[in-house]
Amino acid sequence: MPRDVSELLGLLDLETIDDNLFRGGQLPSALPRVFGGQVAAQALVGAARTMGEGYDVHSLHSYFLQPGDTGAPIVYDVEALRDGRSFATRRVLARQHGRPIFVMTADFQRPEEGFEHQDVAPDDVPPPEECLDPKSLASSEGFSEWDAIDMRYVGSSADLLAEDPTRPGRQRFWLRVSGELPDDPLLHTIAFAYASDMTLMGAALAAHGQRLGSPETMIASLDHSVWFHHGFRADQWWLYDQHSPATSGGRGLVNARVFTQDGRLVASVAQEALLRRMRAESGGDPS
Repeated sequence: MPRDVSELLGLLDLETIDDNLFRGGQLPSALPRVFGGQVAAQALVGAARTMGEGYDVHSLHSYFLQPGDTGAPIVYDVEALRDGRSFATRRVLARQHGRPIFVMTADFQRPEEGFEHQDVAPDDVPPPEECLDPKSLASSEGFSEWDAIDMRYVGSSADLLAEDPTRPGRQRFWLRVSGELPDDPLLHTIAFAYASDMTLMGAALAAHGQRLGSPETMIASLDHSVWFHHGFRADQWWLYDQHSPATSGGRGLVNARVFTQDGRLVASVAQEALLRRMRAESGGDPS
């Protein structure tokens, strides 16, 4: 996992193997499988490399098919599904050891004017400087692997947030890339895609008195979608306002809104994940 911005940028710089075919490298990691945000971000890099000038990514929709091997490179095969005057679509299949581990559809659009409205940002959120840095309390648990991302814990429905019986699964974090990124807007979008897979399932767990990292739970991302409303800098604080409307069938769903510090709604995220209570005899592949 990248420990700083330099390593993050290196991880996102794919090798071109052939037309529409790319290879993503790995960094040493103590994680049992490849971090989902890494695969999503690298896949988005591959999709963007096949695009012409003048298009911005506006959404991505993805499925995690198999756990990724942290000791092997990932090959990304990009297929052009549509190249229209306003929109373009790419499908990316990620493979390791000859098997698919991840698939993404990314949609791109030429910028245009249109209707504008947005949700209002919550007004009861303390600034990042007044919130808890979880890494400062968990350095012995391998949090150094996440040093490329700064995070501040605002609270969840299990603690710190005001009780809301109508929305029992909630969580808020401030996040940002932990150093200055180049000014390329696409790079900020990709860096955000990397970080967007972090912390989400805490909102689902909070409704049940559990926390991320608890030995009592097993979590594995199943799918992940992002809608990009406006460009923004991923190296400046953004609020991850998360809400889990339901858990059922061993799965948890979380929706999230992404606000900049000045209150702009810049992205929306949805993720469903495997969410199981651990049993003493359980183990092996979570699928």
